[in-house]
Amino acid sequence: MRKKRAPKRYIKPDPRHGDYSLAKFINCIMEDGQKETARKLVYEAFDMVEEKTTKPGLEVFKKAIQNVQPVIEVRSRRVGGATYQVPMEVRPERRMALAIRWLKRYASDRKDKSMVTKLAMEFIAAANNEGNAIKKKEDTHRMAEANKAFAHFKW
Repeated sequence: MRKKRAPKRYIKPDPRHGDYSLAKFINCIMEDGQKETARKLVYEAFDMVEEKTTKPGLEVFKKAIQNVQPVIEVRSRRVGGATYQVPMEVRPERRMALAIRWLKRYASDRKDKSMVTKLAMEFIAAANNEGNAIKKKEDTHRMAEANKAFAHFKW
């Protein structure tokens, strides 16, 4: 390895709820540096979640993130000219990143009117262990299970 690893950057917690995972999610939603717009979008989604479920929006969001986080995934490993899909555990930071990415992606793919509605519905679905983000996690786990035979190629 020639270069040193990039230093870990730490972000400030969300101002309204004081939560790091929420701050990360808002940063992921943000486009073109419009953080205030992204915040407003997420907070409105939380308000919509509270209307529909009578539970706090942050609680539903935390549950959704928890449910979407994958435990195991497959990584490509080249051994003697053949490429194997080797199942490996997912690091906690990557778990969070994948969960956030999947929630955002599948929320924006929904057929609802506004992004606020899409986010709110995806949060509720993921908190109830349903929806496309959960399906993606299950597919990832299924792939790892199917390739269990190559687990001895771990590095």
